[in-house]
Amino acid sequence: MNDSKPIIIAGGGIGGLAAARMLAIKGRKSIVLEQAPEFGEIGAGIQLGPNTHRMFDRLQVTKDMHKIAHFPENIVMMDSVSGEEILKMPLGAKLEAYFGKPYAVIHRADLHAVLLKACMKMNEIDLRTGVAVSNFTPTNNGITVDTEDGQTFEGSGLIGADGLWSKIRAEIIGDGDPIVSGHIAYRAVLPVNEVPAALDKWMEDVVLWAGPRNHLVHYKLRRGELFNIVAVFHSKKYVEGWDEFGDPAELYEHFKGVQPEVQALLKKINVWKMWVLCDRIPAKAWTDGRVTLIGDAAHPMLQYLAAGAGMAMEDAVCLVDLLEKLDGNIETAFAEYPRRRYLRTARVQLTARYYGDIYHAEGVARELRNLIIGEKKTGNPYAGIEWLYGKNSDQIGGY
Repeated sequence: MNDSKPIIIAGGGIGGLAAARMLAIKGRKSIVLEQAPEFGEIGAGIQLGPNTHRMFDRLQVTKDMHKIAHFPENIVMMDSVSGEEILKMPLGAKLEAYFGKPYAVIHRADLHAVLLKACMKMNEIDLRTGVAVSNFTPTNNGITVDTEDGQTFEGSGLIGADGLWSKIRAEIIGDGDPIVSGHIAYRAVLPVNEVPAALDKWMEDVVLWAGPRNHLVHYKLRRGELFNIVAVFHSKKYVEGWDEFGDPAELYEHFKGVQPEVQALLKKINVWKMWVLCDRIPAKAWTDGRVTLIGDAAHPMLQYLAAGAGMAMEDAVCLVDLLEKLDGNIETAFAEYPRRRYLRTARVQLTARYYGDIYHAEGVARELRNLIIGEKKTGNPYAGIEWLYGKNSDQIGGY
């Protein structure tokens, strides 16, 4: 990679740190500009499929990830009204033998901390906090980035890793605000010893309780020490909101009529954090010259495939692979990168919307969902996720 100027990365979340780490592994310098006063992640549990573990290998963080992740035994889908088990998909050794990599769950803050620690070890990475990008200007052979506190940075390129409300996206795509889905997520964690005994049979599983216009997911986190709970329901009450406190009474109202196990778990939580779920219509190109986007800045998605973190890390690996393959030619690599990625990320975005409809089906649609998914209990349990968890090297990496 022959350009000596650093690549500037706007945003120090999972995608931004993955990009910095991958650039450093290839010997390329970067400056990470994080607008928050310190590096960190909000949220709780995230699920890590085999595709994500391949990215951990490329980022050389697999060992550290495995120290703090939890490896569940099954994914179970339940009907929260009838109590029927709709589907049970084995994870563990069986899934790892099939895909070549495992399935795990991890606290978002733990994943971020591992990436941050890995970046701090690299001399090629300059980490800055409390620095928000205000604008950027292309130059003959690079990019000038100005910040809200009056600083100016010179780089060979700019990667917008600044999330759902990306300022960089607003400049190079300009497609307005994100789309509000009308779905609200309440998130919480419990010490594992406080989980109601009624859930004992599922303690080693990732469980999704599908209900009419709602669903609940729960699983262990942090080596099995914590219990992650995410409750989602439909509401037009909110048009935005992130990491705000939720109203337990509102949540109980939306989950009336669900199974006693679900009710018991919901009532164990007094403090919930609320998120309004948003996404965007898939974009085909998210590069303009020496400026490009990764992660939620490029392709924000609803949470129903649990794939956002994995897509951001795939973006980072693909982009840096292309830079290496194309001898460090920033504009050529940045232009080729979305062409490699857009169909895969668009499939995740649109499939996530579809899964939300399936999880929240009611009436006859709910019965049909249970019938069709139930028919998949025989045969290859992984056929429907091969496209997501398989290697797909033409879309994931530039090699």
